[in-house]
Amino acid sequence: MAMTTNLVQAFHTQIQAEFQSAYVYLSMAAWFTENNLPGFATWMRVQWEEETQHAMKLVDFLHNRGEAVALHAIASPTATYSSPLDVFERVREHEQKITASINALYETSLQEKDLPSQIVLQWFINEQVEEEATVVDIIERLRMVGSDGPSIYLFDREMGARTLTNA
Repeated sequence: MAMTTNLVQAFHTQIQAEFQSAYVYLSMAAWFTENNLPGFATWMRVQWEEETQHAMKLVDFLHNRGEAVALHAIASPTATYSSPLDVFERVREHEQKITASINALYETSLQEKDLPSQIVLQWFINEQVEEEATVVDIIERLRMVGSDGPSIYLFDREMGARTLTNA
């Protein structure tokens, strides 16, 4: 069964959102590098790669359904932050927007009665629950350590241990 034009366009919008997320996280990685926090930079680079994988999962899904992919422009992200906590507060806000976007796409797939889309989007819904919980944990830990240099240093080292897992 072919996908409706409305649903394909909604997938294109989500693909753009996923690539935008990757760009945002790459900008954050650069900020961390420029502020001598290589562990946080590594964490964000892994996040950048993960978001790129998410976008490609949607691209591949459309291709597997016989649909053409239209890529939309992505905006330049901000590059100015005041602290690691500020960065992760913005990550939380961004992930909440992505969750809302995925939920809206899922709703569209329900309205269009497109079962394959619902199945692939369930994976994204579960992923967003995990993403938001991880970010909240990091925010709480950053609040705990405050601006204490040695604590930030240790947390930075821990964050640098993150590696990419295939999404």
